[in-house]
Amino acid sequence: MSEKTSRIPGFYKLGMEERLKKVAEFSNLEKEETECFLKDGKLSLAIDKEIADRMIENVIGIYELPIGIATNFLINGKDYLIPMAIEETSVVAAASNAAKIARVRGGFKAEASDQIMIGQIQLLHIPDIDKAINRILKSREKLLEIANNQDKVLVSLGGGAKDIEIRKIGNGEMLVVHLLVDVKDAMGANAVNTMAEAVAPILEELTGGRARLKIISNLADRRLVRATAVFDKKAVGGEEVVDAFLEGYMFAAMDPYRAATHNKGIMNGIDAVVIATGNDWRAVEAGAHAYAARDGRYRPLTRYWKDEEGNLVGEIELPMAIGVVGGAVSLHRKAQICRKILGVKTAKELAEVLASVGLAQNFAALLALSTVGIQKGHMELHAQNIAVMAGAKGDQIDEIAQRMIKEGKVRLDRAKELLKELYGN
Repeated sequence: MSEKTSRIPGFYKLGMEERLKKVAEFSNLEKEETECFLKDGKLSLAIDKEIADRMIENVIGIYELPIGIATNFLINGKDYLIPMAIEETSVVAAASNAAKIARVRGGFKAEASDQIMIGQIQLLHIPDIDKAINRILKSREKLLEIANNQDKVLVSLGGGAKDIEIRKIGNGEMLVVHLLVDVKDAMGANAVNTMAEAVAPILEELTGGRARLKIISNLADRRLVRATAVFDKKAVGGEEVVDAFLEGYMFAAMDPYRAATHNKGIMNGIDAVVIATGNDWRAVEAGAHAYAARDGRYRPLTRYWKDEEGNLVGEIELPMAIGVVGGAVSLHRKAQICRKILGVKTAKELAEVLASVGLAQNFAALLALSTVGIQKGHMELHAQNIAVMAGAKGDQIDEIAQRMIKEGKVRLDRAKELLKELYGN
């Protein structure tokens, strides 16, 4: 058996079932698992409606997104095929192309920290702030014991509440106690919230104040992941292209209006994988953007520079609150299969994949912006979508799309005209 590789030339040219066959071979998917991606909406609903009806309230159906596969990813020496659930054109292709360029210099190197989440307990109306802080610190072990009694399974796995921090907010209007919890391979919200609520009454006794909010923080700055890659200058297009790229990056580094769009491009890639794996993309988004503004000014989540050989070096760092157990991760059948395609075993490994995808996505977008412009890559797929909206089918779609691009008129009315002119539809 040949060695597995995510480098699959011409993958995008294959039909959907042929692509799925190659993914199934790479990931050792069972027949039932591959068939899960080919079911129509009615059949999927017939099978999944009981689960869906318990996941959220007032369920009326299931909303599907396309799932694509980003190829070429080499992360920490391991090949990955990356499932991405997204409706935006060009994202999957851009990530795949960026990963192909990164492979020239060894792919992505990524490292995630311990999986520490923060539970916040807000304390108000405290008679003596300094005395309250002292009493909390002296009761640290008792508070941690109470917290850990709430989740014996997590503690048995080596996780649980590990420490306490205290923050003064404002001019002494309130104290906020941070419960630092190692959530291991879970996202951790339920465990952390339960622990925060359990210690809140004890904190009220210790401080003479009143506990109000007891909730996890999505600024998970104790759960960071970093990824780096070297993008070969020849593969990029030469040192002039590298210089143009860096000029584009400086715009984001200096201007929050540009930085917001720069970071949105990062999250195009990350969110698509987070959704595909059944994780909470809103939590990841909140943490990423809060981290981008952690020093009071909104900045890019990536950095770029030239190495001594003139190659482009990229780095990303952001919080990553995701899991491989619990919640929708354990309920959603396609999310389970997507994790199998990825081959990730731990939340730490998934975080490293996500950071690498985010860096790849950002590199691809900035490279396009700095050279040919963003529209060239988008336009072909956008034109195909317009052709479908006009009623084109099969080979008609590509024919009408190419004609609109050549004319520079990618519009629904022109697509309908071409459909009528060429095929009498």
